[in-house]
Amino acid sequence: MDLLAALTLGLLGSMHCIGMCGPLVLAVPSNAVSRWTFIGERVLYNAGKAVTYGVLGAVLGFAGKSVIMDLQQNISIVLGVTLLITIAIPLGLKSKIEKFSPLKYLYGFVKETFSALMKKRGRTALFLMGMVNGLLPCGLVYTALIGATVVADIRQSALFMIIFGIGTAPALVAVSLTGKLISVRFRSIITRIIPGISIVIAIILILRGMNLGIPLLSPKVVQTTTQEKTMDCCKE
Repeated sequence: MDLLAALTLGLLGSMHCIGMCGPLVLAVPSNAVSRWTFIGERVLYNAGKAVTYGVLGAVLGFAGKSVIMDLQQNISIVLGVTLLITIAIPLGLKSKIEKFSPLKYLYGFVKETFSALMKKRGRTALFLMGMVNGLLPCGLVYTALIGATVVADIRQSALFMIIFGIGTAPALVAVSLTGKLISVRFRSIITRIIPGISIVIAIILILRGMNLGIPLLSPKVVQTTTQEKTMDCCKE
């Protein structure tokens, strides 16, 4: 269910990615002599981005498992509420906050590194550009990372983010092939849909932390010892 959620988030959110990363994708250089070679280059580029997502997912999965395991349910509720609050913040206020956010330095690093890699040619440069693109500050990616944190398993959290990255790839490859971005009107519709997706994810996070005993959605976690927990999610 977690992986299906990651894929769905990636596929639906890919329209948002077109608006945010579309121009960047179109600027990626190519040495392709055929359409299939071109597609292969774009797949390699998106694979690099998925790898970065996977690494970030593994890090947060480690944190979720080893640091907050005993508080996992409480953390799930806190992250869900935080996500709802973030969605409720007016866009203008978000812009003001971002001016003082340390993420602006990350954006500067991504911009400089990406520009340097664009001057190079070859598959390695394409893969590295994709990896750098994966570091680009993005609200949709943050939403996915929150989900990966709650999964609280290094491998599963990494896989969660990789699947999310794969989900965003088809739309971006399509943009590269057509050379056109989606219309402003359609982009505005998608922009309105993304908060709705985030709200659904926030509600799921809150439900998962409430220990309601609902299979898959809010499984019952029973404390058996001071070191172990069992999850009553399925019946044999």
